Amino acid sequence: PNTETSWPFVITVHPSQPVLACLGSQYAGWSLSVDDNGQKYNVLGSGPARAIGSSEKLFEELGYRDKASSATLVLEADRAPPAALVELVAKACKLPPNRLTFIYAPTSSLAGTVQIAARCLEVALHKAHELHFPLNHIIDGIATAPLPPPAPDFIAAMGRTNDAIIYGGRALLFVSGGAKEAKALAENLPSLKSKDYGKPFADIFTAVKGDFYAIDRMLFSPAMVTVTSLKTGESFEGGRIDTAVLSRSFS
Repeated sequence: PNTETSWPFVITVHPSQPVLACLGSQYAGWSLSVDDNGQKYNVLGSGPARAIGSSEKLFEELGYRDKASSATLVLEADRAPPAALVELVAKACKLPPNRLTFIYAPTSSLAGTVQIAARCLEVALHKAHELHFPLNHIIDGIATAPLPPPAPDFIAAMGRTNDAIIYGGRALLFVSGGAKEAKALAENLPSLKSKDYGKPFADIFTAVKGDFYAIDRMLFSPAMVTVTSLKTGESFEGGRIDTAVLSRSFS
């Protein structure tokens, strides 16, 4: 735990293959939509089933695909997927429905809070990808984010889990490039480089009337980043932890 803040307990993520684990599985990149008794059921999926059935172009860049006799998908949802969505995923994965496992948890739940705050390393790698940093130059990575308190209101819960990363997350990346590349990544990756930085995420979301696409995508990254060049041994830091915004968000 980090005893220097009012929210000292953190979630730490350190996968053995960070790029593949975070971008090839944990990233909620599979956009799914089906008709559910006359209403649209829209959801984002993450988990290992993506590498089997998703048509995301990201997998072409990763150069990776899976084949398996079963698959698991995590849904950012507050209710079980309808039969139509199960059938859609089963067809995409070329598996019978009974070989699929779906995990879902609302953002306002304890499980939902943990699984979103645990994406600190994933958003760091996704931001590096957005900055066109070569993914094959990222050799290892570890990240932490404070564990936010759950909130019964969806917008408040979503705000707290995002704020945990944007204003309280820290990532350490080890890269194979030289000092110049490592320094540039450390300077440009932190969330404070975004024009929307500075207010709790729930306030930002409300200001754009719930339109995610109106939020600067550069905001979705850790508050503080350290990048170490394995070629030179030099380390570079960027960003800062903003305890003031965290306190406003979490209280």
